Amino acid sequence: MNVNQSAPPVPPYGQPQPVYPGYHQSSYGGQPGSTAPPNTYGVYNGPVPGYQQTPPPGVSRAPPSSGVPPASTAQVPCGQGAYGQFGQGDVQNGPSSTVQMQRLPGSQPFGSAPLAPVVSQPAVLQPYGPPPTSAQVTAQLAGMQISGSVTPAPPPSGLGYGPPASLAPASGSFPNAGLYGSCPQGQAPPLSQAQGHSGAQPPQRSAPQQASSFTPQASGGPRMPSMTGPLLPGQSFGGPPVNQPNHVSSPPPPQAPHPGTQMAGPPGPPPPMHSSQQQGYQLQQNGSFGPARGPQPNYGSPYPGAPAFGSQPGPPQSLPPKRLDPDAIPSPQLNELPPQQKTRHRIDPDAIPSPIQVIEDDRNNRGSEPFVTGVRGQVPPLVTTNFLVKDQGNASPRYIRCTSYNIPCTSDMAKQAQVPLAAVIKPLARLPPEEASPYLVDHGESGPLRCNRCKAYMCPFMQFVEGGRRFQCCFCSCINDVPPQYFQHLDHTGKRVDAYDRPELSLGSYEFLATVDYCKNNKFPSPPAFIFMIDVSYNAIRSGLVRLLCEELKSLLDFLPREGGAEESAIRVGFVTYNKVLHFYNVKSSLAQPQMMVVSDVADMFVPLLDGFLVNVNESRAVIISLLDQIPEMFADTRETETVFAPVIQAGMEALKTLFQPQTGAYQALAKECVAQGCCVDLFLFPNQYVDVATLSVVPQLTGGSVYKYTCFQVENDQERFMSDLRRDVEKVVGFDAVMRVRTSTGIRAVDFFGAFYMSNTTDVELAGLDGEKTVTVEFKHDDRLNEESGALLQCALLYTSCAGQRRLRIHNLALNCCTQLADLYRNCETDTLINYMAKFAYRGVLNSPVKTVRDTLITQCAQILACYRKNCASPSSAGQLILPECMKLLPVYLNCVLKSDVLQPGAEVTTDDRAYVRQLVTSMDVAETNVFFYPRLLPLTKSPIESTTEPPAIRASEERLSNGDIYLLENGLNLFIWVGAGVQQGVVQSLFSVSSFSQITSGVSILPVLDNPLSKKVRGLIDSLRAQRSRYMKLIVVKQEDKLEMLFKHFLVEDKSLSGGASYVDFLCHMHKEIRQLLS
Repeated sequence: MNVNQSAPPVPPYGQPQPVYPGYHQSSYGGQPGSTAPPNTYGVYNGPVPGYQQTPPPGVSRAPPSSGVPPASTAQVPCGQGAYGQFGQGDVQNGPSSTVQMQRLPGSQPFGSAPLAPVVSQPAVLQPYGPPPTSAQVTAQLAGMQISGSVTPAPPPSGLGYGPPASLAPASGSFPNAGLYGSCPQGQAPPLSQAQGHSGAQPPQRSAPQQASSFTPQASGGPRMPSMTGPLLPGQSFGGPPVNQPNHVSSPPPPQAPHPGTQMAGPPGPPPPMHSSQQQGYQLQQNGSFGPARGPQPNYGSPYPGAPAFGSQPGPPQSLPPKRLDPDAIPSPQLNELPPQQKTRHRIDPDAIPSPIQVIEDDRNNRGSEPFVTGVRGQVPPLVTTNFLVKDQGNASPRYIRCTSYNIPCTSDMAKQAQVPLAAVIKPLARLPPEEASPYLVDHGESGPLRCNRCKAYMCPFMQFVEGGRRFQCCFCSCINDVPPQYFQHLDHTGKRVDAYDRPELSLGSYEFLATVDYCKNNKFPSPPAFIFMIDVSYNAIRSGLVRLLCEELKSLLDFLPREGGAEESAIRVGFVTYNKVLHFYNVKSSLAQPQMMVVSDVADMFVPLLDGFLVNVNESRAVIISLLDQIPEMFADTRETETVFAPVIQAGMEALKTLFQPQTGAYQALAKECVAQGCCVDLFLFPNQYVDVATLSVVPQLTGGSVYKYTCFQVENDQERFMSDLRRDVEKVVGFDAVMRVRTSTGIRAVDFFGAFYMSNTTDVELAGLDGEKTVTVEFKHDDRLNEESGALLQCALLYTSCAGQRRLRIHNLALNCCTQLADLYRNCETDTLINYMAKFAYRGVLNSPVKTVRDTLITQCAQILACYRKNCASPSSAGQLILPECMKLLPVYLNCVLKSDVLQPGAEVTTDDRAYVRQLVTSMDVAETNVFFYPRLLPLTKSPIESTTEPPAIRASEERLSNGDIYLLENGLNLFIWVGAGVQQGVVQSLFSVSSFSQITSGVSILPVLDNPLSKKVRGLIDSLRAQRSRYMKLIVVKQEDKLEMLFKHFLVEDKSLSGGASYVDFLCHMHKEIRQLLS
């Protein structure tokens, strides 16, 4: 499985950072890096020298009838950091005491890295004041901050954001810090990981055709021609109309949109750059799209007439959409720029679409009303909005989200638009307490009613005919007889009179109790089992991991998943320990002490006992407790460092299967066998060196299990994270031995699937285990023409065994609109789901193609989507303008985050294991998790009032938004950082860290002291609530400004240039614009 490809050339928009004199870059694994920036794509060098295959332990989880193994722990030797640990090395990262550090510009020209460092203007934060005069608005829209009298504010003291007089080398050593964890100095770094939910999201609306437009320029290039002629003296640009929230500037109104119209006519010269009276805006705190902006969310001082960017627009406006003229983007004044920058045209980051503003607007506009699913093809609120769902015939967006809710009628139209048609399905999604779980319908021995031809299940879209005696299938149009026991009369509208009494006729999601025909070998399954397989090799014993795990398991066994109101769990448990041999334990309730049996021939795996291996926890509690007390003592003096891996899973599967078969050898074949027996494997890795995660994760990946990774595990630092992950893993509700099929109405079909599962044919997704966090992503293609009137239907059917051993069918139905106009497609897209699909598509692509090819494919597809919109849906306008569809205006910023991710553009410090780990994590993520993973949330902790109980409003993920007098919290679902500015008030430092000054704060610490003051309680409460939202425990890392760990924190400021060569948001937008123009010309 090739995870790291050879190094292709740097992409045109990804510039390496300028190399500062004396700036020695460490490659966080402990080896010194070269002075030149790392190549954009890491070369795969194979395993590190001296690599031993040190397999880890696994949790095997089983289906009913088959039984199951869960959590196991494995520990391996220390060396390369895991996702992400870094070894020690020297990095010059902070300024020396006398010279300010020079800040990298947020935007650099494509194609050339500046030789001399370029200094950008300090960002001046301006509080909201009175509404602007029309003169101010027009001046800003003319593209420059125009008054000659404005002087830049001095940079805040202690921050190297302003232009320095000179740049001196600084020195400092880099402590162990990892992209995803950190360790105390002098020790190997432990890994911290957690999986994500909810975050920044874009809008998708059904609305009059709208577009966001602005004019980025590739810095330093020629100015783009304008549609309008030169402005006469005294003439000004008009401000943006308040009722057109998506345009930032306005040249003379163009004609109404003509699909397919292209630019014609000679362009005039660019607008004038100077005016003596008017003054432009300064940067504002929370950049949004356009100058006439709403208030910074939750920061008071309302701003009259603010446009609402994410809102569901009202009826079509009479005014034609207005466009931003070439260069009409606020920029620093020429006379304010330092000499190196006077020739460049810098785009104001506040004038380009802001994820934060879009998320805030959607929350304000759609968070208060319940989302009622009765209407076909409705675009749901964003995943970042808290909303209630009322099921009235279509599945909740918590179960299914689509890339578009209005799909093209023909394949030609779909090819033209290039918008992927996909659904992200989360069949067992957990619902908030206010929403009811799907109803369980029992049709007795006859089982659920289905279409005779296509086997689709009864749903609200089936049409009853002939007085209710027959029904027409909505998927294949076959006419079927209604069984006598299911017959009911129809009302005057043709609906059954009992429609609202039957969940399958009135709801989008429901469950059927399956009959024996739906069970393996026509036998009802027995309850599932968990087998805990524990690594007892030298490293696991020495680190304290085995003792910790055995103590935790004593209490954990009371929290096994149970059905509804059941008093105790039906799940049985078994225990195996292993190093280079396997030890099975008989814990039968009648025994006084547990008995051990050893299997030393791992090449010929079998289970030495059947009776007494899998037991009920309550019946055998005393014997289990005795065993867990004895295991750490039994192996306390072990010197065995070698461990086996495949035979461990093999043994777990054999125990569940209770049949002897020879060892299969390859992981692929082993995984296939596990799926056939309904055995799901969860794997907990504790590597201290390279362990080949890509290979070890094959079995969990194909069986629907999870992988958890704790690099250089240390009990004192990582105990809480491991315990929390293990607890959640054991407690979560799981469907066992599952098969999922997606049916569609005539015209489209499912062609591709992404996720953690196995497929033995082209239609059935087989999952040995499926929990409430896992998703399956399905892509659809046309195989016939669709009908605008009837729309398109999806039905997802999941056959699974519940925790109590009951065989069930869960059904989700969704109806989509179909369109013959491209404008309708672009109006009903969901950018977050699109990014989720594109990331999974790309992450699978790197296994078989060079990374550069995968990246170029993503960029080309995005450019084609936006160019098709520009050509066919937008009003004619200057080629110098970038025009984005309203509900896709965040596509460039989110796509750039995917392109800069560790899998597609790893820095020197990202190991092969790290990439493989992240790749398999993202494969099963839902839309909320990928949203916050690719665009992390950055929350100011000290800006909102201490007494406020709500979460502080997020700000954009860019260094320009940080103030050295504040403290910020950043989370992406796997990592949690607190960044402390050097100028934070002493009282705040005392309240939060219990030390008297900034210099006394320990960088890299992962626990905040428990202090009895409002600020400490608020911050700790916020951290707890964020952790509760995510499926994995997020380990905290405290980072001080200008400390060595700050580079790690800045890796997550995704709107800025990345050290591994990724473009800034502004630069990538310019690059996308260039690509679109090339396609259009």
